[in-house]
Amino acid sequence: MRIAVFGSFYRGYYVLHKLLHGDISQHVEVVGVATDDPTQSFISPTKRVWQYPHALSDRTMVQSFAASKGIEVFNGRVNTPEFYTLMNEHWKPDLCIMATFGQKINAKLFEAPRLGFYNLHPCIDDGWPSKYVGGNPFQALLDDHQTATVIAMHRVDGGFDTGELIAYSEHLAIPPHVGVVDMHKITAPVAAQLAVAEISKIIARNSTRQAD
Repeated sequence: MRIAVFGSFYRGYYVLHKLLHGDISQHVEVVGVATDDPTQSFISPTKRVWQYPHALSDRTMVQSFAASKGIEVFNGRVNTPEFYTLMNEHWKPDLCIMATFGQKINAKLFEAPRLGFYNLHPCIDDGWPSKYVGGNPFQALLDDHQTATVIAMHRVDGGFDTGELIAYSEHLAIPPHVGVVDMHKITAPVAAQLAVAEISKIIARNSTRQAD
């Protein structure tokens, strides 16, 4: 299965690492990575995790890791003819997974992969779509004094975090006195585990259909 990753920061890093070195690494090929450039206003850095103190290396951790594995990286605007060509004529992914990415995906992108375009989003499991939509859900969870969170894997559609729910992760405690960056670090490994588990199921279903 050909997979494109749209991700940055810790969630993007752990998802990419799990795809390359985890249980399904022999069954997938990461064909490209689109990632945030926090110096660009089009990713709304002042409204997302980049507004909080972080190491400079955090900004390029996904890009550097992908490049070290020989994977093509794109950090410009994705809703452009340039990127459509890259996506459809070169990467040609069967599936896309998004994990901390600062651009809204339009229909030309989320309808292209034959096996779907998915996102990983923090929330609580009291109903879907969640009230915790948007680019900074951890801050909203902290503002509401939530004591636990889950990661939702859902399809990307034309709304903000409104596409079909695929699965929730296990519950993760929100320790007292943590911040947004802390929560990204705490939850990233579980988000990656969820992504790999659900992608593995998609691979299995697709293999069964092909065999039939």
